[in-house]
Amino acid sequence: DVREPVELFETGKIPGAINIPITTAVQSFHISDEDFQVAYGFDRPAKDVELLIYCKAGVRARAAAALARQAGWENVGEYPGSWLDWEAQKGPVEKV
Repeated sequence: DVREPVELFETGKIPGAINIPITTAVQSFHISDEDFQVAYGFDRPAKDVELLIYCKAGVRARAAAALARQAGWENVGEYPGSWLDWEAQKGPVEKV
């Protein structure tokens, strides 16, 4: 989830999603693993795991996916409808 934290507090998130706001995504792909853990509170996803990136409507997800690919992650997907589609489909929500 690349939305800003305030958006997650307002709407919740897809269960199990991690939040790396688009405003910090560029640096998040290039800092050390230790600095990433300190900044975000969880380990950076390994480059060999699948990333499925979403935002509110899909625009920021597309940008973040491109950044991830440029930084060496290869198995990167985007959720085109993102949160708006998830909400419309009445997907489960994890409160933040």
